[in-house]
Amino acid sequence: MPVALQLLPPRSTAELALRAEALTGRTLSELADALGVELPTEPKRAKGAVGQLIERALGACGGCAPGPDFAALGVELKTIPVGADGRPRESTFVCTIAPFEIAYEEWPSSRVRAKLSCVLWVPIALAPPRRIQRPRLWRPSPAQERALREDWEELAGLVATGALEQLTAHRGRVLQVRPKAAHGRVRTLAPGPEETPLFALPRGFYLRARFTAGILADLEPGCG
Repeated sequence: MPVALQLLPPRSTAELALRAEALTGRTLSELADALGVELPTEPKRAKGAVGQLIERALGACGGCAPGPDFAALGVELKTIPVGADGRPRESTFVCTIAPFEIAYEEWPSSRVRAKLSCVLWVPIALAPPRRIQRPRLWRPSPAQERALREDWEELAGLVATGALEQLTAHRGRVLQVRPKAAHGRVRTLAPGPEETPLFALPRGFYLRARFTAGILADLEPGCG
């Protein structure tokens, strides 16, 4: 196996867009071979590896940082699996929840907003041979940001006041809270009822599939 290549981060949004456009139509296996990366065969491991592969191909360096993947450009990278009709088949992870920190966050400076201020969406066909669809840049419209903010404020408020264990994925119109852990035995400290800390399953913020379907259908060509 050749040594894995690592590209330098793009210097501008235009350069990032050109790199992303060049991936259109390529299969994941073709891209992995070109970069000297071996994709795992186990489905659970392969899911995370796909995102890492696209990150490497575009020169992203954000990883799990609180800010966007392309920090200098303010652009987040999101790979999104789509069916034959081009619609997402699952919710999209945004970021993990820091249960004790969220009480001190406000929407304008929140991790969720930082991740979603401008996103490079890279749709990937679910059907073999898993081709990369045309990537697109997106910035929330005023209506979309308003919907995100309303959900975030409701969900963040429930977490901060000790209702994390009562939260289900049914809450929120476009944003939801779901478990985010390697397995069900993982636990983290979180605010509990009557200000008593408890050990809870780690959670994350996710975008609903119907929301991202609307994004992919109505995207403008750039982030402005």
